[in-house]
Amino acid sequence: MSHPAVVVGLGQMGGVFAHGLLRVGVPVYPINRGDSLRGAASVLSEPRLVLIAVGEAQLEGVLSELPATWRPVAGLLQNELLPGDWRRHGLHQPTVAVVWFEKKAGRPLRPILPTPIAGPSASLLVDALTALDIPAKRIEREALLGELVLKNLYILTSNIAGLAHARRGADAGISVGTLLEREPALVREVAREAFAIQEARLGASAPEFTSLWEGLVAAFGADPEHQAMGRSAPARLMRALEIADAHGLAASRLREIEADR
Repeated sequence: MSHPAVVVGLGQMGGVFAHGLLRVGVPVYPINRGDSLRGAASVLSEPRLVLIAVGEAQLEGVLSELPATWRPVAGLLQNELLPGDWRRHGLHQPTVAVVWFEKKAGRPLRPILPTPIAGPSASLLVDALTALDIPAKRIEREALLGELVLKNLYILTSNIAGLAHARRGADAGISVGTLLEREPALVREVAREAFAIQEARLGASAPEFTSLWEGLVAAFGADPEHQAMGRSAPARLMRALEIADAHGLAASRLREIEADR
């Protein structure tokens, strides 16, 4: 097998990218839960790409075990991702996909916005997604941070504001469009505190909140029927508050939401 792409994690998201890579003629070597990364690297020392498609909770463990020969061709696609997450593991220029489509078991794939991708294998992954009729675009490295922060704001704001709405006994299945229409102040307050958490994680200024807020509203409008609150919403709120605690942030609105059980 000549220079295949390795896909670590063959869940819903990994399966989509693996399918796309196969469609553009790239062999795929799958790594499933429990498989040895070092063992696979001894067989495939020079893969074309190592796409890490595990969930956020598993990312830290996978990156800590990633073989040295695979690090230069690593690719990432997790939510709530920022550069510090890969730099502390010695990855300097990974390929990063800011995924703007949803794929859940038993449901058709649902694009929201074109998926921007930066890094050495960006063109390959854009081709792979395009082969599946999933909108995607290659971006330059300097544009990546803004795209990551925007996606993080979307994930955190939609889930946490949706959770706040549901905890008041309202519609737990509310869409992002309806949530923004009915509770614009709540959405903006949560977005503002989620933004402060992103800046704290970065240890530096993020792109201006005003432009990100405009991007967030546009993302809500791109798929207004998208469900606001997923099953991971309570865990995302708790993780956000842990970061706020670690950095001494007030996060008063998020704390009110957590207290309103």
